[in-house]
Amino acid sequence: MSSCALEVADIFRAHGPAWRQSQQGHLSLGQLKVMSAIEQCRSAALGGHVLRCQACAHTEIAYNSCRNRHCPKCQARAAKRWLEARQADLLPVDYYHVVFTLPAPIARIAYTNKAVIYGLLFELAAETLRTIAADPKHLGARIGLTLVLHTWGSALTHHPHVHGIVPGGGLSADGQRWVACKPGFFLPVRVLSRLFRRRFLEELDRVHRAGQLQFFGEDAALADTETFAAWLTPLRACEWVVYAKRPFAGPAAVLAYLSRYTHRVAISNQRLIAFDDQGVTFRWKDYRLKGHTRIKTMTLSADEFMRRFLLHVLPSGLHRIRHYGLIANAERRGNLARARELLQVEAPGAQTEPQTEGRPGACAPPSFVCPDCGAVMIVIDTLLRTPRIRAPPQLQCAP
Repeated sequence: MSSCALEVADIFRAHGPAWRQSQQGHLSLGQLKVMSAIEQCRSAALGGHVLRCQACAHTEIAYNSCRNRHCPKCQARAAKRWLEARQADLLPVDYYHVVFTLPAPIARIAYTNKAVIYGLLFELAAETLRTIAADPKHLGARIGLTLVLHTWGSALTHHPHVHGIVPGGGLSADGQRWVACKPGFFLPVRVLSRLFRRRFLEELDRVHRAGQLQFFGEDAALADTETFAAWLTPLRACEWVVYAKRPFAGPAAVLAYLSRYTHRVAISNQRLIAFDDQGVTFRWKDYRLKGHTRIKTMTLSADEFMRRFLLHVLPSGLHRIRHYGLIANAERRGNLARARELLQVEAPGAQTEPQTEGRPGACAPPSFVCPDCGAVMIVIDTLLRTPRIRAPPQLQCAP
């Protein structure tokens, strides 16, 4: 296969059916749905449209997308729509990038307790940032933040962590002042790390006592309260990885970063190099090294590649992008208006909104453009999707 055309879907289509059969009973319904969606995405199975160019009569078929949030081909448009909605939320201040990572032992039990532990990761990372920021010894302000969940390392291993995008300041407790952080410095990461570690272990112990955690295989003994308490002990002494990067170079850089991170999946098609009898070869980044040498290649069998990819299927209904504090959905509009008033800046104008909104007579850009001449293509026929088989056919008795 040509490297430029290689897709995750090619691997699932070639090896997915046999691997599904061999793993029967070991794959969740969510994982099976993701496999099916990726295999069928932009194929005749989902239907589509027949398009014809109005200028040169070029004709082609455009198959429908699966729109699954784990599909590498379906995230670009979703990311674009999300970013357009977020542009109006940006403030003219420095923005900081903070990352909270779970230690390997907790990451291991997180795989069988995704909803509970990912939920704790979100809530306690947000609580930690807001608590330290509200402390007068540090910032003394109410802040807002966006958290994005990633569950993978570059080699597709299970590595749960959240990326936080935080404005460099916030509203004073009485809402009468904008409190800016020191230039180039947001909050002390060591203080963040210690509070995050303490609160996470407290909550982890609480959900364990409430019977909300499940353990299997070599971790089955952790179901016992005393065994679990002993297992937590070394985690209270080790360092938890929390770090902050340099501030972004303006609001445009924040949007550029968000466009790469918000709707990212475990591996993009662009990282795939080859798919042959040796397995699947892809690029990965070794963060333990520096410079260009950190970019390496890895080859996995097709079965192992699919197994690692499916490690990162999220539970149904779990939101991987969440907003807290000043930009929480319920109070976002009023808080941002107050922040702009104190910063003495105007609200974003029409230039930050989609070009077709609020403009009588404005035309939306064409949905389909001819690859030969660039003219508009129109739909001349609709292809129906393959009907799903939902039950065995019923036998009809002879009269």
